[in-house]
Amino acid sequence: MASIPEDKPVGASAIEQRRAADHESFLSHKRLRWLKIATVFCLVAILIYAFTPFEPRANGGTWYGYTLGTIGALLIVWLSLLGIRKRRMTEGHWSLKAWTSAHVYLGLALIVIATLHTGFQFGWNVHTLAYALMMLVIVSGIYGITVYAMLPQRLSDNRKDMTTEMMVEALGALDRQLASAAQPLDRADADMVLAALDQDPFGFGLWTRLSGNYRRCATQKALDHFSGGYAEDSVDGRIRSLLSRRRAQLAQMRRHMKLKAMLEVWLFVHIPVTIALLAALTVHIVSVFFYW
Repeated sequence: MASIPEDKPVGASAIEQRRAADHESFLSHKRLRWLKIATVFCLVAILIYAFTPFEPRANGGTWYGYTLGTIGALLIVWLSLLGIRKRRMTEGHWSLKAWTSAHVYLGLALIVIATLHTGFQFGWNVHTLAYALMMLVIVSGIYGITVYAMLPQRLSDNRKDMTTEMMVEALGALDRQLASAAQPLDRADADMVLAALDQDPFGFGLWTRLSGNYRRCATQKALDHFSGGYAEDSVDGRIRSLLSRRRAQLAQMRRHMKLKAMLEVWLFVHIPVTIALLAALTVHIVSVFFYW
């Protein structure tokens, strides 16, 4: 006997599809639609380059070169509009996820398009400069994709259910305990503790955050100063215990800052070089059409 299907609320299928789409990565959007489109486009471009007889061989000055050059230039301009697109919240075929997916895979396709456009002819000129800047933008973009795929989970693991504000508050609580515990110390010992408390945990440069090498850490210096075998219930022993906890809290915050810096630092290359690429591309196009 045939089973009777269970009733489902109206629109349940649409809701399930929406939830699945919300959890879908922009890299796998619509079952890798834009990867497939970009791959097909690159294969067609390569096949035309390989099997169409060009005399002289295909380069930027042939019909094939002009065609790929036009496509590449339009793609570069369109890809640079992602920053504007992020400020508009819409859904559908050109949702931000779809746009970002297309941005990634069509941006990678530019490697093939632009290289075939050059006909592998490079020199010390603005045309090669535009190509080099484009490659630098793509490489920085690949780095950005990699860190965004890997680091958010590490950020979450490092936070241990703590927000940035909670980490700062925990450090502040330790600092108040240290300031109170250091009052009975002599001047030299108290100065070591105060130096640790006075040091701005966010005052280190970008390279220090990325490397994680805090050689000028006053907390570590103070901990080294209180390195003797003190009894835990003594003043010095309590200071050492609090300094150890402060070092651990700082380590958590510094890992957080390092991961955040790794997530953001690529934009300091990607965006300025994209602007430089647009400028070089403009000069490249003008020089081709007006001086050649």
